[in-house]
Amino acid sequence: MTEHNLPIRSVCVYCGSQPGRDASYINAGRHLGKAMAENHLRLVYGGGTKGIMGAVASGVLSHGGRVTGIIPQFLVDMEATRHSLGQLSELIITPDMHERKHKMFDRADAFVALPGGIGTLEEIVEVMTWAQLGRHRKPMVFANIGGFWDPMLKLIRHMADEGFIHTAHLVQPLVIDDPEEIVSALLDHWASDVDREGESEIIARL
Repeated sequence: MTEHNLPIRSVCVYCGSQPGRDASYINAGRHLGKAMAENHLRLVYGGGTKGIMGAVASGVLSHGGRVTGIIPQFLVDMEATRHSLGQLSELIITPDMHERKHKMFDRADAFVALPGGIGTLEEIVEVMTWAQLGRHRKPMVFANIGGFWDPMLKLIRHMADEGFIHTAHLVQPLVIDDPEEIVSALLDHWASDVDREGESEIIARL
């Protein structure tokens, strides 16, 4: 079996370090984590142990899955507790955000954006930008819990309609409302015939 058709092994999840105002956000994180563990998918995420971040990690770990947390040194005490970080399967502490994002990309076969704030938005947009530039073909998902990402999706469509996404066919994130359907959708997508050549070494130069 070649690397081209190896099954998906890990998923990078971007999400808020806060719980948000709607309990469905936390619940979505737990359900996603559970589904990942049950399908033997490793979680790669920003290392936070609070908010939705903590819910996803807890969902994976409590169902026997494995978690890689990647967090910059300056956020260790802001988005996590040192005790909780010790429960992760693997912890990587980086010197800055730039290295964190590259390590998250390198270790992930797919990306999911749950509800979150500016940091979550910035992370998924950067991965979409790399896709638009043809630097990767890893699947991307907007977990549109309660319509959370509707304004963002409307903006993306507007940008495309106005001619500012010149390779729109390369920027086709999956939009999934039900967190329990995300893993199966990713596995189906990965099984399709998609060219994923030339990723990590080019991304490293961006």
